[in-house]
Amino acid sequence: MNDFIKTLPDEAERHRLLQSPINGEGLMLLFEAGLIWLTTNQQYVNSLNVFPVPDGDTGTNMVLTMQAAFAEADQNRSSNVGEAGRHFAQGALMGARGNSGVILSQIWRGFSRALDHYETMDTGLLMRAMQEARNTAYKGVVRPVEGTILTVIKDMTTAAEQALKDNANLSQMLVAIVEAGDVSVKNTPELLPILKQAGVVDSGGMGLYYIFEGMLRMLQGLTLDASGAILRPLAELDLSHAMETVEEGQDYEVVIDFAPNGTFTLEKYYDGLSEIGTSIQVGEGDGIYRMHIHTALDKRYEPIAYTESVGIVKKIMMENLQDQMSSRGKDETKLNLAAVNPGEVAVVAVSPGEGLSRIFASLGVAAIVQGGQTMNPSVKELLAAFENLPTDKIVILPNNKNIILAAQNAAKVSVKKLAIIPTRNAPQGFAAMLRLIPDASLEENEAAMREAITEVHTGEITISTRSVEIDGVHVEKGQVIALYDGKLVSSSETIEGALEELFKKANIEETERITYFYGEGITQQQVNKLGDDAREKYPDKEIEIHEGGQPHYQLIIAFE
Repeated sequence: MNDFIKTLPDEAERHRLLQSPINGEGLMLLFEAGLIWLTTNQQYVNSLNVFPVPDGDTGTNMVLTMQAAFAEADQNRSSNVGEAGRHFAQGALMGARGNSGVILSQIWRGFSRALDHYETMDTGLLMRAMQEARNTAYKGVVRPVEGTILTVIKDMTTAAEQALKDNANLSQMLVAIVEAGDVSVKNTPELLPILKQAGVVDSGGMGLYYIFEGMLRMLQGLTLDASGAILRPLAELDLSHAMETVEEGQDYEVVIDFAPNGTFTLEKYYDGLSEIGTSIQVGEGDGIYRMHIHTALDKRYEPIAYTESVGIVKKIMMENLQDQMSSRGKDETKLNLAAVNPGEVAVVAVSPGEGLSRIFASLGVAAIVQGGQTMNPSVKELLAAFENLPTDKIVILPNNKNIILAAQNAAKVSVKKLAIIPTRNAPQGFAAMLRLIPDASLEENEAAMREAITEVHTGEITISTRSVEIDGVHVEKGQVIALYDGKLVSSSETIEGALEELFKKANIEETERITYFYGEGITQQQVNKLGDDAREKYPDKEIEIHEGGQPHYQLIIAFE
């Protein structure tokens, strides 16, 4: 059950709040319904990932953006539809995460702008709000791409325009918007070839569809909550521990692998776990189930006893989350970040791993924001990283393609002078830092850093989350895959095999240095062996190995 609406208002109350024209309270009810239905379908949106890599987080980013928007508007409740919309848009702006979240925030920014100075919203104003939402979203992207969330908001707006011409009421207009969104989402693979190759629809467009469908379901009195008892593939269980705080009652994390007995039912098992703890996930692979749960200290052994009653326990993993968070805080304090003098250029780097953070600190960054794949920082978090630094000259290194847009939006709302270097990974960020001259101008540093990131190429090794064929590379779920500068180039049963193909794609002849940054899922001994193999095969190259600590990707490799 989510933390927002527990039960739908009765029919009389819905009619009162949602009769046209609707006021600010009615608008909030629609926003809340959209958020809940998106949350219900969050994991499905996450699964619509083009590449079979473990970074499907569109649904999560959109949910977090909507949650921030709703929280801001909820704290500033107003019966005025313009004021409600303005607070919702402000919350979305500051809470925006990832490209999908940033574009969604632009949609709400335009939507709310049309509502400004109005007490209530009728169908004519809803149509104009959709128009402004579409226009603002397109303007917010430097190179708009069709077959994405942009196309979906455009097609929804066209439907709203036609509905107004047909004298539709509010409910009828929402029906037209949702039906157009459904058709538009299904058509995205015809507009964007990479979607068709991967056999998926656009995830951002799908998320937007669920938001408006949730609004319509609210109007129609339909349920917004789905059963929490969802069985997922093992590869999709989120065990990354990417938490900023440990909530009350989440003292221990327990993960159990088990073989269920013949009378096992997922719903009953899930209901029993719900009495024990939170953050419940259940996955299945090759007949073995994996259960993940967070419990209070005094209940940490209860999931084990309960699981033994429904099957044969194969493996148990248990971690103290409080100690984990405490240790992480201690590790972060060890970073020796650069002191910044007034007037100097300060650099903020986004880093997905402790080892990578230490390297950034050694190169002179003034602030580090934890983030990366599946944990994109919000605009607000980026702003908080540098707002207290004693200089107005800031460089941001996003170090992830899905964080660049959020950084650019942070620059738009900050009073400081910002340069956003479009680094897509840590090696590009390191290359940029080697060009930093703190007492030079912001413009000089930006030019030097932009040039530096063109001189490094990056390979990545991870495990495929699903079977697919893209760009002529056939991948089976669970295989080791390699990406070169973000493009899928090989799949193999072993890391060694994937590396061999990766090195064939890399321009080794012009490479002087090869640097391995190892993360979770691989040991230092394994990486040392890989490094020795590379030294033997490429005796004229300089081979370096560093701990990266990044999740999901066993190796990040820099070719310089």
